[in-house]
Amino acid sequence: MGIGTTNQSGGLDLGDVTALQWAGIALAAVTGAIHLVLGVSFLGTPMGWSFLLAGVGFFAGGGAVAVGYRRRLVYLLGLPFTGIQIVAWYLVNAPAFSVLGIADKLAQVGLIAVIVGLYRRESAAR
Repeated sequence: MGIGTTNQSGGLDLGDVTALQWAGIALAAVTGAIHLVLGVSFLGTPMGWSFLLAGVGFFAGGGAVAVGYRRRLVYLLGLPFTGIQIVAWYLVNAPAFSVLGIADKLAQVGLIAVIVGLYRRESAAR
């Protein structure tokens, strides 16, 4: 369960990643990719940079969970990080919501649900 452990062939060992963690990683990747695409489309503006930063944050969180880096802390940071994304999106876009924005927020709501489940599981194991 070490951070960045390798398997016998020298590759990264992700064998301890659970199905629920993979679901969270996938949802983080979806919303991260959407944010990176939006960031590139708004490049050079403060909004573009905030999209890029958020996208990198989602990928970094998913990567940290994948390699087993301080997962409980990642879950605790991921909840407000994701929640703030939803609130900010609503405040900036209401009432004109795009299909892409709604899809992104659905992924984020799913991610929050997964994170809550992972945090509860992690806390119960202690």
